[in-house]
Amino acid sequence: MSFRVALLGIYHESNTFVTTPTVLDDFRNGQYLKGESIRKEYQNAHNEIAGMLEVLDKERIEAIPLLFASATPGGTITAETYSFILNEMLEELEKVLPLDACLVIPHGAGVSEEFPDMDGHWLSKVREILGDKIPIIGTLDLHANVSELMVSSTNALVAYKQNPHVDMRQRGVESAKLLVNRLNGKTKPVQALVQVPLAISIEQQLTANEPCISLYAYANELAAEPGILALSIQHGFPYADVHEMGTSIIVVADGDYEKALSVAKKLEAYILGHKSSFVGKKNDIPSALNLINDSVKPVLLLDMGDNVGGGGPANNACILEAFEDSKKYKFFVCMYDPQAVKDASLHQQGEQFELTLIGTGKNGLKTLKLNVTLLRITDGTFQESNPRHGGQINFRMGKTAVVSTKEGGVIMLTSLRVMPFSLQQLISQGVVPAEFDAIVAKGVNAPIAAYAPVCPTIIQVNTPGVTQADMTLFDYKQRRKPLFPFENV
Repeated sequence: MSFRVALLGIYHESNTFVTTPTVLDDFRNGQYLKGESIRKEYQNAHNEIAGMLEVLDKERIEAIPLLFASATPGGTITAETYSFILNEMLEELEKVLPLDACLVIPHGAGVSEEFPDMDGHWLSKVREILGDKIPIIGTLDLHANVSELMVSSTNALVAYKQNPHVDMRQRGVESAKLLVNRLNGKTKPVQALVQVPLAISIEQQLTANEPCISLYAYANELAAEPGILALSIQHGFPYADVHEMGTSIIVVADGDYEKALSVAKKLEAYILGHKSSFVGKKNDIPSALNLINDSVKPVLLLDMGDNVGGGGPANNACILEAFEDSKKYKFFVCMYDPQAVKDASLHQQGEQFELTLIGTGKNGLKTLKLNVTLLRITDGTFQESNPRHGGQINFRMGKTAVVSTKEGGVIMLTSLRVMPFSLQQLISQGVVPAEFDAIVAKGVNAPIAAYAPVCPTIIQVNTPGVTQADMTLFDYKQRRKPLFPFENV
């Protein structure tokens, strides 16, 4: 018998502290794919969809890709946008009934104006259509803020285990194998959720470093216990003011909910017992620049307050301004500034001129006037063939201008916000990383997979902005209490 399995997802990391909402055009500028176009885009990619398709094809199960909508992380999704995408997805699902199962790809930190638990909402709607007997299994981002509704609407959810997320394809394989075993009657996955009264600080979420090394070592011991099918730690996304914000644990067991809950509680006790290690040290901009002098170069400076992968505007000018003022370093920075791209496009390659940049600073919008030389104008497209955070292959920055400053800097200006997950973003535009003392990437941990091979020194910089590292500085209204480090637990 050949099984019929649908594949669908709405994927967005929503920063509720960003005032600009996420609209339908943001999804269309990201990925808004239907039917076999999903397979065409992701068959050979490094994300979970590729892993799911790999398993289904190997098992000769009919995969039915329906809809996958993804946008660059940003502000809350408008009610109109979410309603449009949801209705299209559910209409596509209704067309292919009956089904034997469904694979889902939520992010886990999606927020719409109408539904703060957006992922829980759309998963519950899929469950309503399919009924209780059809298995629904999927993946989650490591930064998911997991709700009870997400878990009750699915049979099993598996989160990425690495940050940067270079294991997305493997987690797709893992979730699809769980589904295949369920369809073949080999297992009966049941899952337990524990919402830990703690939120891991964003700069402590690098899984290749402590405290995550020890955390995952213990988690792997627990996952090896008899009857455990999967174990996931969701670090949480601190830039969403929702009730579920914070760290959580999902354990999937074979037909034994109490076993799953018991294992999850053991891991929760470990996390709370080591809570102080999940709050890290913060380097301000002057301290970070001083560290460059004695560091092996090029140095990667991670602009944490303008983390594009967390919804940052990609135009924080604080580090750029500090470099220009210091007049000491050869540096590279990429900024989103469509107007500056248009202005630069009026000039010829090699021409010197004054360029106005509009960026964000500590106290809002900031205007910088720089004397620059135009190096090149491009269409801003590039590809990444290696496994990198996000698993994408094709990238679009929109029309892009590359300029140099008389103080030794190179600035790449883009027309679209793009996450710095690929070194090809520089190389494809004629930028040579080895030529710089410092390279600025607007992220926290995600860019490390791409930049570590060429940047022997990595420094996280606590810049101001909508993704600043110190979550206790945000004005939350909806988060659960008590929650460490806001309150002691």
